[in-house]
Amino acid sequence: MSAVRIKKGDTVKVIAGKDKGKEGKVMSVNVKNHTALVEGVNMVTKHAKPSAANQQGGILHQESPIDISNIMYAVKGQTTKIGYDFKDGKKVRVAKATGEVID
Repeated sequence: MSAVRIKKGDTVKVIAGKDKGKEGKVMSVNVKNHTALVEGVNMVTKHAKPSAANQQGGILHQESPIDISNIMYAVKGQTTKIGYDFKDGKKVRVAKATGEVID
């Protein structure tokens, strides 16, 4: 399995699946399962019983994890691969399409 180059807070674009073309912000990354939770992407419906936390219950719409291989880092709407470089003695992520430093 390859290294996960996507981090929380990155803007990504979906490159495969039912939500292909959508952009969103990464809310969390699960390195162990190789998945990410992206805002507004891969929405599912969940039926919830009434509880102390959720008095009403009912049908909830929420994001579901999407595989890392199906998303790609986006800079100004353009997808790009991520590389690494050393700047001032620190290892930083670099957008290969534009050459600009991400971190």
